[in-house]
Amino acid sequence: MGNSENTEFLRRNSEAVSEPPVLADDRRTVTRADLAEAVYGRVGLSRKESAALVEMVLGEMTETLLKGETVKLSSFGSFVVRSKGERLGRNPKTGVEVPITPRRVMVFKPSNILKARINGQAGVDEDD
Repeated sequence: MGNSENTEFLRRNSEAVSEPPVLADDRRTVTRADLAEAVYGRVGLSRKESAALVEMVLGEMTETLLKGETVKLSSFGSFVVRSKGERLGRNPKTGVEVPITPRRVMVFKPSNILKARINGQAGVDEDD
């Protein structure tokens, strides 16, 4: 599928994937396979196409984050890469100061809508 076909496909099927995936058991972790199975069950793509679609979306998100850009998913949240400077830390066991090197970290900031849904509240009318 080309980019325009993917966009059109996702637009047509956005209602079909708006529900959270139903897991086969009581696991609390959703895997790539679970996401692909949910796409397969709701959208009607083959299992192979569903897995490829999930990989394509995750790959695009990864590439965007590697460039230092923000990934914002409306009504879900934002993935942001932040730079942390060098600082002094302390070994809690010995009390010895240790330098912590500068690094980049990824942070997820949930939208107010997602926070409200997690807390069992009605959806917040916001495009966050």
